[in-house]
Amino acid sequence: MATKKPSSSRLEKIRNIGIIAHIDAGKTTLTERILYYTQKIHRMGEVHEGTATMDFLPEEQERGITIASAFTSCLWRDKIINIIDTPGHVDFTVEVDRALRVLDGAVAVFCAVGGVEPQSETVWRQSTKYHIPKLAFINKMDRPGADFEAVLDAMQNKLGAVPLPVQVPLGEGEDFKAVLDVISGQKLVFENQSLGRTIDRLQPDSQELELAAKWRSILVEALADHDDQIMEDFLDGQDIPAEKLLSTIRTLCLELKGVPVLSGTALKNIGVQPLMDAICEFLPSPWDVPQVQGLDPATHKSRSFPVQSSAPLSALVFKVSMETGRKLVFLRIYSGTIKAGDTVYNSAQGVQERAARLFTVHAKHREKLEKAGAGEIVAAAGMKDARTGDTICSQKEPIILEKISDYVPVISLALEPRNSQEEDKLTFALDRMLQEDPTLFFERDQETDQIIISGMGELHLDVVLHRMRREYGVDFRAGNPQVVHQETISEKARANGEFARELGEEFHYGWVEVQLEPRSRGQGNRISLEVDYESWSQTWLDAAHEGVEDALQAGEIQGFPITDVHVRVKRLKSEKGADSIGFRLAAVQAVKNAMKQAGPVMLEPIMNLEINTPADFVGECINLLGAKSARVENMFDRGEQKIIHSLAPLRNMFGFSTDLRSATQGRAGFTMKFHSFDAMES
Repeated sequence: MATKKPSSSRLEKIRNIGIIAHIDAGKTTLTERILYYTQKIHRMGEVHEGTATMDFLPEEQERGITIASAFTSCLWRDKIINIIDTPGHVDFTVEVDRALRVLDGAVAVFCAVGGVEPQSETVWRQSTKYHIPKLAFINKMDRPGADFEAVLDAMQNKLGAVPLPVQVPLGEGEDFKAVLDVISGQKLVFENQSLGRTIDRLQPDSQELELAAKWRSILVEALADHDDQIMEDFLDGQDIPAEKLLSTIRTLCLELKGVPVLSGTALKNIGVQPLMDAICEFLPSPWDVPQVQGLDPATHKSRSFPVQSSAPLSALVFKVSMETGRKLVFLRIYSGTIKAGDTVYNSAQGVQERAARLFTVHAKHREKLEKAGAGEIVAAAGMKDARTGDTICSQKEPIILEKISDYVPVISLALEPRNSQEEDKLTFALDRMLQEDPTLFFERDQETDQIIISGMGELHLDVVLHRMRREYGVDFRAGNPQVVHQETISEKARANGEFARELGEEFHYGWVEVQLEPRSRGQGNRISLEVDYESWSQTWLDAAHEGVEDALQAGEIQGFPITDVHVRVKRLKSEKGADSIGFRLAAVQAVKNAMKQAGPVMLEPIMNLEINTPADFVGECINLLGAKSARVENMFDRGEQKIIHSLAPLRNMFGFSTDLRSATQGRAGFTMKFHSFDAMES
């Protein structure tokens, strides 16, 4: 852990957090309540009415879901809480990933009925990858079928988490009226007439005292596994002070060894303020997390700066937003200070940028800032070249931070503008959309001259098309969605390639021999230069490496990208005219020749499909999955619903929601997310 600084420090008062969950768990509703109780807004908006503050895009208001992560900042208990409300739909997983990359802590929201759902697992794993401490808020305790203990069990079994119940519900479903603070032993009753603003802290009755003792024992036992003093006091039957419990819970939370759990119902305004207290109490400030690591661009050696405003500047671009045609760049500042009007260095692009204006952001509203320092999340206008994942720093003290993960598109469709004038508008709109969304790709088909866009799913591309029509007024025709495939090999093969040709007025030569070997699915490509380094110039070796990379962009079957292949560059030959161009093009030819002999195979995206249905319709669901060539992996109960988990090829899943509604009279639902690329069945 980072060195602890005095509590009076400005950074000790900052909490950079995200709200993460499965779709429809109540993230945005919870955020609305937080903004209301911190007096950031004076009227709570509702997702189902399309009035939620954080869902300000027209597409979000129409669909009732969060599409783009939204940022806001508020004040609670002298702490500045910077909040990013993230999407729950799997098509917008990258929005969650970008947010988590720059956050210090997270609140995971679980539905008390649905429990740990598929996207809950995805975002939990993403947050664990970035070593982010988390709180859990079990929401919708007033819903029929709510089961607090079942959610705790699911957190243990599905997520491998250690739940630390610090606030538990009194009653479930229609009987849920209040929450019990396990540490203080008080019953918290939220006054309905004041919309939950007034909280009555009451002494529990005898039955509630028994419940409090039970949960306190569960909490202390969990803490005793990690703290010897608590273990001794617990075994001796001594009462453990609240301060000791709180400090131990915070330590375990920061070390990712425990997850404080709270409960309530955001829609009914119960349990929100204690959650905000827990954010301040348990989640880390920028001081509490390790310094972010980067590389020196010149030496490629590890480099980091202290989390101080006086240190050299290092900031990560985690989101780009095009508002009314103007580019707004969202930055997490890890060290140093940036002032409005400063010229800074974009080390990823190798260019200077000007931060003309700085803003703190509240959903779609902005407030100007003169400067911002370490630990803060701000937006900057004027950075023309910045893209998601770029590092902003000082040119005198350059650093490159780890880039945000790349995502592979799984679906594409063709766009045709109505005329040449619309084509210019379409390419302009796509360029703007690509700057904003790193999971969107587009290319021009050389044979048909159509523009092909690719993305993460049907909903993702549907939202992109709607936004282009609405924001940029583009008129175009869109084809039917097509699945994006990949190619790989099934056998080992060895071949060479020779390039000997005049280009322009110069003769170029190169000769390269490669060996291709298949790798396990999902391992990606690997390139090895297995030649005598001392016999060849670095320029030629780099050229051969680049040629192999070029060749892996298009396979031999239908020109899809090649994956899961190990390319070993075995030999080079030099003759008169040999140069880097010759070796690069020879390497391309060598890989293509080897691919033809290596048993090329088409891969298709396989989706993880989970259906929740009443028991009466299990047969219909199984039949439908069979018709879609899906393989049922598991079936279990969740409350009164049957859950069917299966793997299905994406090519058969278009229109699945309509088919499922028809088969189950509209009573079943489903979630679908990318699982893997696998060999395509004929």
